[in-house]
Amino acid sequence: MNKNSKFVITINRELGSGGRTVGRKLAELLGVKYYDKAIVQGLTEKYGLTAEEIERLKAQEKPSWWSELQDRCKSLLSANSQPKPSTSAMFETERRILEQLASQESCVVAGRSAFLIFREHPNHLNVFIQASTEHRIERLMKKQGLTYAAALDVLDEVDEGREAYLKKYSDRSRYDTRNYDVVLSMDHMTEDDAVAVIMEYVGRQK
Repeated sequence: MNKNSKFVITINRELGSGGRTVGRKLAELLGVKYYDKAIVQGLTEKYGLTAEEIERLKAQEKPSWWSELQDRCKSLLSANSQPKPSTSAMFETERRILEQLASQESCVVAGRSAFLIFREHPNHLNVFIQASTEHRIERLMKKQGLTYAAALDVLDEVDEGREAYLKKYSDRSRYDTRNYDVVLSMDHMTEDDAVAVIMEYVGRQK
């Protein structure tokens, strides 16, 4: 990846690993935009839904999240005489929003299957941020005030949901390290440490 040309850095991360913070800090250091909820906000404008509702359904309901979502917005879509969008339509909307953002300027994108969407981008870097289960649980317990058991349940639900969501549109697993240029474990690393490693890698690219 050449940081002197328009680029895209994707940050795929495990919940509780600190990957979102890494993405934000990295974007700030590079002086570029950081996107994650921006995609969901675009969907909100199109379908009149809240970001929280979409995120909760995608995480908790796994591959069936769209069924409930369709039911909730049925009256809205009927009122506007619009056909019900399919899960594939939702993914396509996310893809188009992401590609539009990246066509305008360099950016860091967290999640949203961005590593898959930008795999053919001429100037991209794919990063995966992971951590041990214990590390992730401890972080969730501190940030969200959860018990150990509750934090473990959340991790299991989100991990399974995200993996199912990706596999619906590809034959890849988000845990396959061949998807990424850089893979970092956060167990003995701060977010600033992770940003420094990524920046060093970027600095060596031509």
